[in-house]
Amino acid sequence: MSNLPSLIATDVDFDRPGFQTGTLRLPWSHDTSAYGHVPIPLAVLNAGTGPTVLLTGGNHGDEYEGPVALMKLLQRLPSMTIRGRLIVIPALNFPAFINGSRTSPIDRGNLNRLFPGARNGQPTEMIAHYVETELLPRADIVIDLHAGGASFDHLPTLLASPPPHGEQRTRYFELVRAFGAPNTMIMDLLGEDRTFAAAAERHGKLFLCGEFGGHAGCDAANLAIVEQGLDRMLHQLGVTFETSVPRAAATRFLRVEGARHYVYSPLAGVFEPAFALGDEVREGQLAGRLFDPHRPWQAPQDIHFRGDGTVMCLRTFARVEPGDCIALLASETHAD
Repeated sequence: MSNLPSLIATDVDFDRPGFQTGTLRLPWSHDTSAYGHVPIPLAVLNAGTGPTVLLTGGNHGDEYEGPVALMKLLQRLPSMTIRGRLIVIPALNFPAFINGSRTSPIDRGNLNRLFPGARNGQPTEMIAHYVETELLPRADIVIDLHAGGASFDHLPTLLASPPPHGEQRTRYFELVRAFGAPNTMIMDLLGEDRTFAAAAERHGKLFLCGEFGGHAGCDAANLAIVEQGLDRMLHQLGVTFETSVPRAAATRFLRVEGARHYVYSPLAGVFEPAFALGDEVREGQLAGRLFDPHRPWQAPQDIHFRGDGTVMCLRTFARVEPGDCIALLASETHAD
């Protein structure tokens, strides 16, 4: 990663007191705009002493509960009294968000697989580099809001990356319980280290994200979970002072336990599921049948679960290719 400053610029002064709106100017020189840029909207409310909370959505452009919750928060920011600083970016991968796609239409970049990014890279790499070099050093707590997008539906779940021990771990679980999502899942990304979560961990920041729905829609019930969770978490941090914050319900803790909790398609075809979102399943149980559309007379291939657990997310597209993830399971666990 280059030690030179990011090529992304902004007129927002992160250190200036008060409320500001503006854009991050992502350079993009192309056939019809030689000196152009992509403006990525953001807002900052700075009240001085206190924690800095970075709130982002639209890391993937077809996930909407987070961006909508943050756009609604932006409506409130000018009238809010806070302690510390809020940096709010409703759609971090803005080209993907405007396109309604998981990846950027400019360079096909999946932002959540490109950290630490590259100063002189493609536009999506430049966004990751800006977050890594400019935003993460300023933040104390990072909250990145996701959903399943077009290809997945996901139970409303906070994804936790708790520090291993000590006071930071205790504080982290206080925030998790304050958010009060129905489910909190300790992820196993099978060694993936190019994510926003991995970047935040490298910087020693408290990082929370979540999956709140899918189908590339905006579910009202899941949106309410996000909005109320953010309000409770900001209150727990001492950033806000509202007395009418609704009480958090108890969250159910779960853990993804390696490859056995993932279900992948071995072949191309059409998948018929034998389970539903939220089902409790057992190792060896039928997950579904895979049909070959080119040989419809051929018996389908049975696919079985390789572990016990709750179905946390499932693929929304029936058409699959080899290696497509069909479902993700998790087992109940304890916060400690």
